[in-house]
Amino acid sequence: MTQSLRWLQSEIADRMLQKLDIVKLDPRDVLLIPDFSGAHAEFLSKRFPKVAFHSVAEEGLSGIDLWRFQIARKWNSIFRGGSSPSLEVFQKTGRIGLPDNSVDLIFSDLLIQDLPDPKHFLQECWRVLREGGLLTLSYLGPDTGKELRAIEGPSNLGIRPLLSSWDMHDMGDALLGERFSDPVMDMEFLTLDYESDALMLSDAQALGLIRPLKTSEESSELPKKLTLELVYGHAWALGKHLAKAQNQVAYIDPKQIQRKTISDSD
Repeated sequence: MTQSLRWLQSEIADRMLQKLDIVKLDPRDVLLIPDFSGAHAEFLSKRFPKVAFHSVAEEGLSGIDLWRFQIARKWNSIFRGGSSPSLEVFQKTGRIGLPDNSVDLIFSDLLIQDLPDPKHFLQECWRVLREGGLLTLSYLGPDTGKELRAIEGPSNLGIRPLLSSWDMHDMGDALLGERFSDPVMDMEFLTLDYESDALMLSDAQALGLIRPLKTSEESSELPKKLTLELVYGHAWALGKHLAKAQNQVAYIDPKQIQRKTISDSD
């Protein structure tokens, strides 16, 4: 996404935090993936003071945004022990640059729709979360930009589907399949109204709904609004010492079995 949608990233982060109001959690380490220009840390710092942030910067940061992010992460690293894993490395290798069992909360705002393999992302989240940790996420659902797909006749917009168009049921099933517990999913529609075709096209491009356009390209019958389907979810990492269930049977690591002694029963 681009700076033209910074307001959307911040708005959805705020809504995600509101949904966390009922959750009892006292994290020491939080992974922000992605951390839009460092803005998400400001939201979370108010809710979780003294937490260490592990921030994965969004792609394409430059100028003042990159400077702000670097300064904020440097301060966080010195005083709170945070780190800055690379989103580029994650996209190339599929691995989040953090050790196993290293964070208590993963906050992922508007990322899933841009991933070729969301299930692998969930596996990485499971790996880096500590026992009892929480994954909270938001992403664009399949009805996003439906007005563009409804344009009749030929179009030179190069309309694109989302890379991963999961609805909330797809995500709920995937979370359970990757051993997360008690997933909670919900969805809402956000409608953007436009008076300017140029602004609508700019936002559609930033959302990845159309290919990059040349300034000379035009298209008739452009919609005057865009629908965004926002999907929200959270789930817990519980029972990490259990092996993945096979045929509805979960296997316990023998190291977790302890002998009960007489003193234990006193």
